[in-house]
Amino acid sequence: MVQTTTTPAGSRDALAPDDPVLARRIATVVAGTFLLVGVLGFVPGVTQHLGDITFAGHDSGAELLGLFQVSILHNIVHLAFGIVGLLAARQGRAAVLYLLAGGSVYLLLAAYGSLVGHDHDANVVPVNTADDWLHLGLGVAMIGLGLVVRGRGRTAPAR
Repeated sequence: MVQTTTTPAGSRDALAPDDPVLARRIATVVAGTFLLVGVLGFVPGVTQHLGDITFAGHDSGAELLGLFQVSILHNIVHLAFGIVGLLAARQGRAAVLYLLAGGSVYLLLAAYGSLVGHDHDANVVPVNTADDWLHLGLGVAMIGLGLVVRGRGRTAPAR
């Protein structure tokens, strides 16, 4: 039997998942993927031109899988995102929050990458066109997964 979390007013907690185990598993898989990508960003062969990696900035010549521009900072962000996700995956509500908030961050990063020129000094992460599309897809997927696990059988609140 799945218990629901209620607020003092008796309405259901908006972030309480219908299936906390599923929410935790999905957050764990997403977090594990970020950790893997963060590590692979430092692996020669998987990351091409690793000798041209910089700490930050658009001048980094390293490309994960020869496609996604990375820097040391970019890889650290992936690792941090993975660690936060693993911590969040310990509780169902936190897992949902990780998916929804993390997806929002990636949508913002996609917009940032699209608006800031790839050769502009403000492109500190750095990102390229392939990163922009990946970030857009990640944002949509993470928010979608967060909404699915947050509550499949929700009804509108009574007035």
